[in-house]
Amino acid sequence: MLGFNALVSIALLYGAFLFSVAFAAERRAAQGRDGWLRSPWIYTLSLSIYCTAWTFYGAVGYAARSGLEYLTIYLGPSLVMIGWWWLLRKLVRIGRAQRITSIADLVSSRFGKSSLLGVIVTLLAVVGVTPYIALQLQSIAQSLDVFAARGEGGWTARDGGSAALWSAVGLALFTILFGTRNLDSNERHHGIVMAIAVEAVVKLGALVGLGIYVVWGLGGGVSDMLARLDASPIAAWEQSGGRWIGFTLLSAGAFLCLPRMFQVLVVENADESHLATASWAFPLYLALMSLFVVPIAVTGLDILPAGTNPDMFVLTVPLSQGRDGLAVWAFLGGFSSAASMVMVATIALATMMSNHIIVPMWLRSRRGGAMMAGDVRAMVLTARRASILGVLGLGYLYFRLSGGGTALASIGLVAFVGVVQVLPALVGGLFWRGATRGGAATGLLLGFAVWFWAMFLPSVGDGTAIPAGVMQAGPFGIDFLRPQALFWTGGLDPVLHAALWSLALNVAGFVAVSLASFPGPVERLQGAQFVGVFELSEGPGSWARGAADAEPLLVMAQRIIGAPEAQAIFASHAALQGKEGRLPDVTPEFIRALERELAGSVGAATAHAMIGQMTEGVSVSVEDLIAVADETAQIMEYSNRLEQKSAELGRTAAALREANAKLTALSVQKDGFLSQISHELRTPMTSIRAFAEILRDDGLDEAEQERFAGIIGDEAGRLTRLLDDLLDLSVLEAGQGLLDLRPTSLGGVVDRALDAALPLRDGLGLHRDPELDRLEVVTDPDRLAQVFINLIANARKYCDAPRPELRIVWNPAVHAVDFIDNGSGIRPDQGRVIFEKFSRLSDAGKAGGAGLGLAICREIMTRLGGGIRYLPGQGGGVFRVELPPSPTSETR
Repeated sequence: MLGFNALVSIALLYGAFLFSVAFAAERRAAQGRDGWLRSPWIYTLSLSIYCTAWTFYGAVGYAARSGLEYLTIYLGPSLVMIGWWWLLRKLVRIGRAQRITSIADLVSSRFGKSSLLGVIVTLLAVVGVTPYIALQLQSIAQSLDVFAARGEGGWTARDGGSAALWSAVGLALFTILFGTRNLDSNERHHGIVMAIAVEAVVKLGALVGLGIYVVWGLGGGVSDMLARLDASPIAAWEQSGGRWIGFTLLSAGAFLCLPRMFQVLVVENADESHLATASWAFPLYLALMSLFVVPIAVTGLDILPAGTNPDMFVLTVPLSQGRDGLAVWAFLGGFSSAASMVMVATIALATMMSNHIIVPMWLRSRRGGAMMAGDVRAMVLTARRASILGVLGLGYLYFRLSGGGTALASIGLVAFVGVVQVLPALVGGLFWRGATRGGAATGLLLGFAVWFWAMFLPSVGDGTAIPAGVMQAGPFGIDFLRPQALFWTGGLDPVLHAALWSLALNVAGFVAVSLASFPGPVERLQGAQFVGVFELSEGPGSWARGAADAEPLLVMAQRIIGAPEAQAIFASHAALQGKEGRLPDVTPEFIRALERELAGSVGAATAHAMIGQMTEGVSVSVEDLIAVADETAQIMEYSNRLEQKSAELGRTAAALREANAKLTALSVQKDGFLSQISHELRTPMTSIRAFAEILRDDGLDEAEQERFAGIIGDEAGRLTRLLDDLLDLSVLEAGQGLLDLRPTSLGGVVDRALDAALPLRDGLGLHRDPELDRLEVVTDPDRLAQVFINLIANARKYCDAPRPELRIVWNPAVHAVDFIDNGSGIRPDQGRVIFEKFSRLSDAGKAGGAGLGLAICREIMTRLGGGIRYLPGQGGGVFRVELPPSPTSETR
């Protein structure tokens, strides 16, 4: 039989093993050999920190108490990974683009890099996650109590508090060692992540191994287990549809908002493509974790004495059968579940506390602000280490005050409802540009207050935080403010009650205040960056060139991210500016890039404030900067509204004027067209009629008859061409007519057009780009030649240079053929309407035709998938024929 001291020794050896794994990963990363550390499988396994002691121990207890309802805690994250993949991808993209370090940093950055919001989210996260950390400490203490109950090693149940305390101390030291070794601008912790991946395998193996033993070792296989399930009290539980939906959505929201999940999901993500693997592999991991929960719960209820804590069935079932090795494996799995959660959660919370509370307060206390801040790097690391100790201290305090209740799942639900208060501001900020800082702060504060009153305080022991009289009658006898019956909604499940009212008021406050207020300048810029992150890759252009030199900025950067990293950043930007070996110019682009790098270490809000001090060339405190920003935003609010409305009205008026001018020109052109077309039709018909009558008279010799017949044929051909143009334009505009698309030599089409338009190559100097002969396009050669013929003929007709010349040039940058003559070009007022049906540049006497050529060209190029346009201001007439995006290749 395994002794208690031996169990402690095994736990210490396991901790040393994890230490060596983390140390080796950190060393490989420092040497640049981190390829396999960035594997999508390591990333997927790191997501397993969602499976804490709540899901390892508590899921079995949950199933024993509430049947299959435990599945809701697995369904929510699975739905997020499978169905909300687009949202996760957007979060990861924003995290990389904005150098986000935590969920508080993301909310703060989205809403104008607001320090206030960063503080609110940080405090909410600390209070919300504290019960969760207490849950992990409680699970370790309870698991040790299970082994201590065997009466070996001098351990009693009264020592559970000491076990929780020493566990907290040990986890704090491990986290400090591998979570705060240095400041990484990317905030990635390879050692911690690798240790979590190993722990993920251990806890999955432990739960699956125990499940196999229960089903096939203690039972008679699957059929026997199903029969025992039918006879078990678990089968009698009636599942509430409302609780199922509510708990599933709650777990989905918490999966996004838990600081530890945001840390591994977004901050620790090394490659956006890893989400594709995690989207199916992580739900599969959760399915395996939940596979044997019910069989273990059924077996525990069958073979263990009544009153045994079901949360500990994972340990008590194998121990009752003398399977000490399996029990130790299960203990290590539960310890892994608790330890991984505590490590990542404390790193995330410590980052938030240092970036949004401690460091800004320290900067305000230093004379000279960021310019004279001293060793900021050391200060940030010290703040994070102190925050880790403080967070774990709060978790231990909650554990002691709550009395270490037996139901682990109930503590986890308290944390879920707390952290999910960030969800409205998070999702709203990602998709709604009109969301404002005031709306986000209002929603967060309302939701946090309701959760704190209706759920958190009642969870801190019976009568400890809220007297029993207040629970029954409400504060000061106000009945509708009873913590678990707000607004006379008694009888609801306490978890759903708190979630319903906290989120309802949260969303209402967020939306109402956002609609009633107006985002400030930085908020609008950040909103555009967040909402359109896939279209916009650069950061907000909010920095103008300031008075700071590069040297003090380099000094500040070295204090925050270290000398080698800072010098590398400055050297790379100097090289981009062509100033190798010197410091770069302080341009807006350089300032934005430097701010993103610093944000990875101290958070977006603090980095923004520090850069602001330096670039403005004055020594002011962070508090003054924030106050000025707030006042400026309020003062500019009405001005911005008026400017936007004025600009919108100006754009509308300009568009109307342009449309009116175009319509007027088209009306004039239409009248001229109708007059011209009637003339063009009547003239050949008159000639045909007159000469036909002459031919009817006698007395004409053979030569005269032949001449008059030729005139009739010419006029008939002219009439036919005019009617053909009208018919061709009608067919093209209606989208009718088939295209003969095939690979065609572009040079061949140009030569064909030249032969048709300039058969003798006289009257027009010609330069043809030889590059055209090497290009092949997929098009209709007849239609494309028709366009080229029209443009060449127009150049011959309209070019007014003494020695007209035409250049036909291939433009690879835009995949187009340019027709450039050396004439005076087209007047700006004519350039707007030359492609319309009624457009003519001169009278028919000069140019001939009815003004349909360019309109036909436009319709042809539209059908071919390309375009045609006139380029003004080029020193001559320039028409650009843009070919459709088809593959091109050298033909010879």
